[in-house]
Amino acid sequence: MLSQKLTKIMSADIGIDLGTANCLVFVRDKGIVLNEPSVVAINKTTREVMAVGEEAKRMLGKTPINVEAIRPMKRGVIADFSVTEALLSAFIKKAIKLVPWRQQILAPYILIAVPSGITEVEKRAVIDSAKHAGAGCVKLVEEPMAAAVGVGLPVLDPAGNMIVDIGGGTTEVAVISLSGIVSAKSVRVGGDELDLAIITHMKKFYNLMIGELTAENIKIKIGSAYPVKDEETLEVKGLDIVSRFPKTVKISAKEVRNALQEPVTSIIEAVNGTLELCPPDLAADLIDRGIMLAGGGALLTGLDRLLTEETGLNANVAEEPLNAVAKGTGIMLQNDYMHRER
Repeated sequence: MLSQKLTKIMSADIGIDLGTANCLVFVRDKGIVLNEPSVVAINKTTREVMAVGEEAKRMLGKTPINVEAIRPMKRGVIADFSVTEALLSAFIKKAIKLVPWRQQILAPYILIAVPSGITEVEKRAVIDSAKHAGAGCVKLVEEPMAAAVGVGLPVLDPAGNMIVDIGGGTTEVAVISLSGIVSAKSVRVGGDELDLAIITHMKKFYNLMIGELTAENIKIKIGSAYPVKDEETLEVKGLDIVSRFPKTVKISAKEVRNALQEPVTSIIEAVNGTLELCPPDLAADLIDRGIMLAGGGALLTGLDRLLTEETGLNANVAEEPLNAVAKGTGIMLQNDYMHRER
């Protein structure tokens, strides 16, 4: 007991939402201290890390020949072990600098949120990456549970609570009761797939090549899952596939919505599949409690309305959907929600 108290005094408690698109870091008693893109720029020849996070993301598609901007997380899991380690190391060091000196004596305790559908091998890869990056004890929590806690759902109650967490690489759907996941679906469809659908649409219909940042901008500005009033158009700049010269075209919100139909349908199917697996008594609770949306994908215009129409349950977007998972890990640390062994 004494050793646990001393360890708590001399080490930091850190919660991490290690997302495909963004990495958020929560420090106990400090809140969310870092929210940066999960991107690392490296020198191809020396493998030296040139930049991490926001600075590295600005380099996507714009690097010189000898520099490569990499997103080491693909569809919610580690695609490049060494680059993920560099990413975590940089972010952990930034977080550690914000805690009192006495909490820098020992390696930090880290709670990392991971997709509910990843394999044991993938879980081990996350733990190993964190430990090589400087963590002491590493524990994992399933993203839908962290998101549910983060948005304030009463997960301790003996009643059904449904969370849909749409991240960059995966969509996590779960019905939670008594602090456990009763039914769940994890599909590797998220913000990245939405961006890719827009990129594919521009190639197919306009012979225009656009980058990830441009596709994301289109999604944010005029992307939608459900028809809206006064739909806008947007000028898009890219490279003409035929002439190889820069070109500008104008696209409408309606055609972007049509382009997004396939990945959006996959998300709807994951929700319906989870509902089908839900016990009747818990399903009945959802009539009153509805569905809570979290993650960056929850901000897609009209997705809540579409889910309400498709399921018959009232769907609502969380107040801070982008912070839900990280905030959830923080609440778990703050309240000693999880049993910890140092």
